Amino acid sequence: MKKKNLLVIPLFLTALTIIANGQAAPQTLPTTPPVAMPAPDAPPSGTGTPEATRIQEDTKRLQQRLTDWAALAFYYEENQKLPPSSAGENRVVFMGDSITHNWGSKKYSTLFAEKPYINRGIGGQTTGQMVLRFRQDVLALHPRVVVILAGTNDLATYKVPDLLQFTEDNLASMVELAQLHGIRVVLCSLLPVSDVYKLQTDRRQPEKILTLNTWIRNYAAKVSVPYVDYYSAVVDDKGFFKTELTVDGLHPSAAGFDRMRVLVEQAIQRALVASSN
Repeated sequence: MKKKNLLVIPLFLTALTIIANGQAAPQTLPTTPPVAMPAPDAPPSGTGTPEATRIQEDTKRLQQRLTDWAALAFYYEENQKLPPSSAGENRVVFMGDSITHNWGSKKYSTLFAEKPYINRGIGGQTTGQMVLRFRQDVLALHPRVVVILAGTNDLATYKVPDLLQFTEDNLASMVELAQLHGIRVVLCSLLPVSDVYKLQTDRRQPEKILTLNTWIRNYAAKVSVPYVDYYSAVVDDKGFFKTELTVDGLHPSAAGFDRMRVLVEQAIQRALVASSN
């Protein structure tokens, strides 16, 4: 008998078995040895090392971001404790990222301790995240003015087809929301960066900062809101953040915030005057 015919016999017998039993014959699958798994409470390898600690911190931070991407919980309790705006109070909310958040530290400035200004900056935030928390952290606080400084983290974070348009749209959304609720707006330019302390220009290209600042300035004029040119106040003759005005090439030092304070105070006063008319 030819070899190929010998192969037909087992298949024929299998078919007969299926017909007789009304079900497929059980198949024998190859088995693999079980993989040894660590005990549930066993610590991961390298626990206690600086590298393991960093990984744990990064993991926790990422988990928090996944469960509350816009960081709505960050100022939630403070917002609940904040008393209602009183008659005649010139309440101002500063919306932004770590630059704004740092400004609230007495290490850099006493601006927020001296004025009825509310700091709502969160480190690492993008304009997309700010749009999502704008109602909670700005509108619900009923300020007369909101100061918006945002966009530098968009340049360093997002991977979208048209990053500048995406950022511009988010800035415009915040302005429109504020104006819809009768809140005056102050729009601020992005600050320059420098590589003196650490590499910053690879993620925040100076040419993109300039392009976005041009749009912010033109948009502010279009919608009739004050524009604060922080950039020109702290940039050197080569287009980088002046070394003596920054702590890391991205964030202002106390001296940097001093220069910014003068400019934003003037813009806030213009916005308050406009809101009274």
